[in-house]
Amino acid sequence: MEAWSLALRTLIIYVVMYLIMRMMGKREIGKLSVFDLVISIMIAEIAAIMIEDAEMPMWQGFLPMVVLAATQIVLALVTLKSRKARLLFDGKPSYLIENGKLNKEEMKKQRYSLDDLMLQLRENKVMNVADVEFAVLESTGKLSVTTKEQFQQEKLDGAGVDGERLKIRYEGLPIPLIMDGKVMNDNLAKIGQNRFWLNGELQKRGIKSAKEVFLCTLDHRGRLFIDRQRE
Repeated sequence: MEAWSLALRTLIIYVVMYLIMRMMGKREIGKLSVFDLVISIMIAEIAAIMIEDAEMPMWQGFLPMVVLAATQIVLALVTLKSRKARLLFDGKPSYLIENGKLNKEEMKKQRYSLDDLMLQLRENKVMNVADVEFAVLESTGKLSVTTKEQFQQEKLDGAGVDGERLKIRYEGLPIPLIMDGKVMNDNLAKIGQNRFWLNGELQKRGIKSAKEVFLCTLDHRGRLFIDRQRE
């Protein structure tokens, strides 16, 4: 009888955990930030304690699970609206290789060794560091790699693309100029421009204010991508 009771208890815990993880969203499955990872580990640990301690009332385990899930959902909504909150909880990507050059200071800051870098490059099917134009360490710990061949091919492909291209010299991955209606002043400075120039480009496209823009990026071909805020 005890075996059946344990099996039923385990099944109930599984169903509740499944529902909680679904409530927390697909972000948990496809992308685990440090905060998401901590929440997931804590929920899994509570579930393990509940299964091991048959005398523990189930509500005493489910309550902290629900509190953790609610915390994650609330913070996910906050970070969705606030870039400052996203940077606080998720951090920002780090360039380990930029324009074909190793960024030793950033590697040291992230405690990222050459062995770590070589391993991640091999996992991206890149065997030679000399072939890499950009390597970006994402906030999830994944390394995104763009090879020099891919980067040059994008330049060639862009030469025949229709559409207005700005006369701006910029060598790098697409850079955000507006995010969530807020102007990225640091990124404007990187391309040698200011808010006056940006507002002028927006007005050419019938946009009165940066607040109307959800995302605006500039690529190395001098093309602006603009996506407006949705009502």
